[in-house]
Order: sequence, then structure tokens, then C-alpha cells
Amino acid sequence: MVLKSIQLTDFRQFRGEQPAITFSTDPEKNVTIIHGDNGTGKTTLAQAFRWCLYDNTDFKDKLVLNKATAQQMTPADESTVKVKLVLEHSGRLYTITRTQRYTKQATGAVKANQTVLSVGYRADDGTQKFIPDGVQTDYEIKKILPEDLSHYFFFNGEKLDDMKEEIDKGKSSEFGKAVRGILGLSAFQEALRHLKSVIKSYEDSFDKGGDATIATLSSTIDKCNARIESIDQRLTEIDNEQSLTHSKCIKLGVEIDKNHRAPELNKELSKLKNDSNGLVSKRSTNTKKLLRVFNEKAHNYFAKKLMKEALELLVKSEKLDKGIPDIHQRTIDYLIERRECLCGAHIEPGEPGNKAFRSLKELEPFILPHSIGSEIRNFVDQCRLRADSGESLFEDISERYGDIRSFENDFAEIQASIDKINDALSALDDVGELQRQRMNAERYLEELKDESANLNQEKGNLNTERDNAERDRKNLNLRNKNNRVIEAHRTYAEQMYARIDTEYKNKESETRSELAEIVNEIFRSIYDGGFSLTVDEKYGIQIIVNDFEGYNSTIETSTAQSLSVIFAFIAGVTKMARQSKSGSESDMKTSEPYPLVMDAPLSAFDKTRIKTICDALPKAAEQVIVFIKDTDGELAEEHMGERVGVRYIFEKYNEFESKCLTR
Repeated sequence: MVLKSIQLTDFRQFRGEQPAITFSTDPEKNVTIIHGDNGTGKTTLAQAFRWCLYDNTDFKDKLVLNKATAQQMTPADESTVKVKLVLEHSGRLYTITRTQRYTKQATGAVKANQTVLSVGYRADDGTQKFIPDGVQTDYEIKKILPEDLSHYFFFNGEKLDDMKEEIDKGKSSEFGKAVRGILGLSAFQEALRHLKSVIKSYEDSFDKGGDATIATLSSTIDKCNARIESIDQRLTEIDNEQSLTHSKCIKLGVEIDKNHRAPELNKELSKLKNDSNGLVSKRSTNTKKLLRVFNEKAHNYFAKKLMKEALELLVKSEKLDKGIPDIHQRTIDYLIERRECLCGAHIEPGEPGNKAFRSLKELEPFILPHSIGSEIRNFVDQCRLRADSGESLFEDISERYGDIRSFENDFAEIQASIDKINDALSALDDVGELQRQRMNAERYLEELKDESANLNQEKGNLNTERDNAERDRKNLNLRNKNNRVIEAHRTYAEQMYARIDTEYKNKESETRSELAEIVNEIFRSIYDGGFSLTVDEKYGIQIIVNDFEGYNSTIETSTAQSLSVIFAFIAGVTKMARQSKSGSESDMKTSEPYPLVMDAPLSAFDKTRIKTICDALPKAAEQVIVFIKDTDGELAEEHMGERVGVRYIFEKYNEFESKCLTR
């Protein structure tokens, strides 16, 4: 199947009739990339394929009519949603159209009518013909690609985890069904089912002719076959339950091992809390020290510049050395009161013209107790003392502040460790309860094992009883002319059944081996490093460590490994279908190549894995269509650039409308 184009009309964000989006079909440039941020309509376009083919989407809101169109409708108005898909399958060009009519009711609600599917194709003479509506159109879609297989080719990368869960939960039978359906092995199964019904019809048509023995033997055979079929169904159920229970035991064991760390984690938590409290106490002490240093030294430190400038001015002052040693203000007052200087000169108080009085008054500012020179000397001494005391302020504060800053880093680191341990402890369960669950699971495994052994023993006995009854009935039938003919036909049908069954098992074994080889090749290209895959008879997939001598065992897979397995499986099946395109007409194993239509396929992978995936996918699939957000799109463009044939980009105009533009 090769997708040619898709066209949307009023389908969700795509308002009105949109131009057709044409996909690359160039064998060398087989990649179509559609860019767009979240909410621009990538997922809508990806879901449009499923809606067109199967009348189904993953949207919670099943009304697909564009919201803006719905709002503008008035009561009794009608609008039609349409998706037209053009594809080629088995050499035939199909045009598949699904429409749905919506009616606006008087209440304002929009009513959705039943969808209508139209399947047209180009006949050999070039004319366009249509398959009758109803069952035949659905059957034609199923022939092209059954819905239960479609999610392997139309898938959301964000839902790869769901496929991973299918492997983890033992649903490998789903993968087996996919392989048989996609790679053409279903034809064998259909033939076997048909022959089985033919054989049963022959058995029912035996002429018992009143022979009670033949009737009894036939009844015995029917009962044995019915019981054997029931046993086979139960054995299949037991096998799945054993797989699930075994996985549960492994997971419980992992949880128990993690929970055994609880005492160790609590001890570590207690130490971290003590360290945290110590840091808080240390920060409080350092904060007090810093404030004390600041209070004691800050005013001296910040006044240094002012004191320096003042001292420079005072040094230049003429008043520094005018004081007379040992002369006090009381001496001057005594001489003025006595009216006679020590030198004998007459002093006339209050007379500015008296030279002796004037000289004594001029000395007053320079002698004790009001000597400017003395005060200045005292000021200078105080300045020097204060300057010296503030000298270490910067270093002292830097040291204390450094201690406080280191607290922030150390405390944040310890708190992060505490939070991490608390999260780990909160996720832990009661070990005793986990142990009980594992014991119950192990006990259930033993019960399943015993039941399986008993059923297999019963099945062996039933096979013997049935074979004996068939032998006896055959001998009796050979005595009846009509029954001899029926017996011959039945025997021939059984031989055909046995031959086709043998051929089918051989083909399936070959297919499984080929699949394992191809998937391994792709897996190693995606996930490098000492691992390989095995595919068992029930299509269970395990990762094997093969880089170490003497070690060859399955391992518990990481998320990245499991997702890489899924990608490798899908790409491997797609590649096998592509390689099986040209099969001989006599070969019942026929298949058709399929495209890979992927919405956000790279969101779960790192940059290294994105590169290897981008390299592997275009080689595996005949056609790759990728809906991708811009951040991953740049990487996809970088690694698939030479294989990209068509590019589109989505632009969001508003919440109800997006456009797809050629890039």
C-alpha cells in the first residue's frame, strides 16, 4: 500500500475544504515530513487516516466537525465533514472517501449523522468504478489493511509505551497475529480452517444406517474433539497467565530489593537532617558575628575617607603650633585681673588699644583648656585609632559572608538529597506485603504448572481415545458403500490438511527466523552495544546479552531498550512486507508493502537514538510519513535530509483553524 494524497474538509482544525496533501512516492526520497508545534493539527491529520478507513479515532470528542463551522451554523443548517484518501494497493488505485453530515438543532446542539464510506477504484480499462456500499466496502478496506493491524503502521510515538506494555504483559500473541496477517501467512490459516470444517462436514454426513456402534463412535470422537479444543484454549490461557505471573514475580522481586534499602535510607536521612540542622546553627552564629563586626567597625571604616581629607586640611593649618606650653586660661585671667603682665607691662582690661591686653586675649584660643592645637592633636590621635580599628572590616565581613554563602550551597545540596530520599521512601511499600504477593504469585505459578501437566495428560488420553474411535469407525464405514466414498473424501481432506499444516509451520518458522534476523539488524542499528533479540514460537521478544563469553540470558529491559525493540519490530515487519512484494503466484505466502505513518515518533528517544532511527526507517519502509514538532523536526531533517521528498508545515491561526502549507 502506498499513500498518494489526503484531503480534509471541515475535519477538526482544518476548516473548509483544504488543498490535498500529496505524499512523496519517490523510491529514493520516500520520506514526507510535516512540521508543526503542539496544537497545530499534526495529530488531527494523523487521525484522519484512521477515521477515513475505519470510522474511528483516538480523540475523546468523537464529533470531528470544525468548531468554528459548528458555531456559525443556525438551526436546520447542515455541514459535511469529509476525508478523501487516495492510495495504491496491489497495483490498483483506490479513492476512499468518508463523509459525515452534521445538523444544527433548534436547541443549538449539533447532531452527527452516520458516516458514509465510498470506495472507488480505477479499473483495468481506466474507468472509475465503485464498490457497493455496506458490507462490501468494509470488506475491501479489510483486504487493504485490517483495522487490528493498522496501529502498527499508523501509530502515535507517544503511545509506544502501550506497545511496550504489551510485550511486558506477555501479549506476544498480538505480535504473532500481526506478523501472520501482514506477511501473508493468514492464507494458510484460512485454508486450514476451511479444511477443518470440510472434514467435520464429511464426518457429519456418514450414513449411520441404524448402526448404533457408528453413532456411538462418532459421538465419542465429537466429545473428544470438543474437549481437546477446550483444553487447547485453556492451555493457551495458562501459558499467558504463566507469562504474566512470571513477570509479576520478577517485578515484585525488584520492588522487594528496593524496599530492603529502607533502613539504610532512613539512616542516611537522619544524618542529612543532622547536617542540615548543623548548617542552620552555623549560619545563625556567622550572621550574628557579621552584624557585630559591622556594628563595631562599619562607621570607622566608612569614615576613613572623610578623616583622611580632614587630616590633610589640618596639617596645612597655621593653628597647630601657636599654643604656649604650660600656660593655662587661669593664668591669663589672673594677669588681667592683676593689670600687670609678668614682664611688667600695664594691662588695661576692656581697652582694645592696650597692646598687652590685646595680646593676652589673642592667646586665649590657643591655650588650655580651649587650645585648638591640643584639640586637633587629640582629634588626629582619635582618627588614627579609629582608622586602624576599621581597617579589617572588609576582610572580616568577607569571611563571615563567605561562610553564609557556602551555607546556601551546602544547605541546598543537602535538602536536595533529603527530598530525593523522601521520594524514594514514599515510593516504598511494606516489604511484608510485597513478600506475600510474591509468595502468592509463585504459588499460583505452581498451580498453573500442575494444571497444565494434568491437562496435557488428559489431552494425551483423549487423543488416544479419539484415534481408536476413528480407527474403529473407519473399519465399520468401509463395510458401507456410501460411507466408503465419504471416508475416502474425508481421508483426502485430512491429508491435504496435514500437508498444508506442515507447509504452514515450515513457512512460519522461516518467517520467524527471517523476522528475527531483520529485526536484529535494525535493532542493532538503533540500539548499539552487545544486545540481540530472540523471537520464540509464540512471537515473544526478549533482549539477549551476547557480549560476554559464557553469558547468554534474557535481561530486564530498560525503557529505551524496550522502545527500540518496538521500533525495530515495526520496521522489521514493514521491511519484510516490502521484500515479500514479489512472490510467486504458487506461493501462498504473499504480502503487500505498507507505509509507516508516524505521529511524534521521536519524542521518547534521545538525540543519539533519533539519529539511528532516522537512518533506519527510510531503508525499512517503502514510504515514511512523519508528523513531528519543530524541535524534533530539525533533527529529523538533519538525519533524513537526503531521503525527504516532500515537506509541509502547519500554521495555527486560532484555536479552531490551522493550515497546512508546502515548505
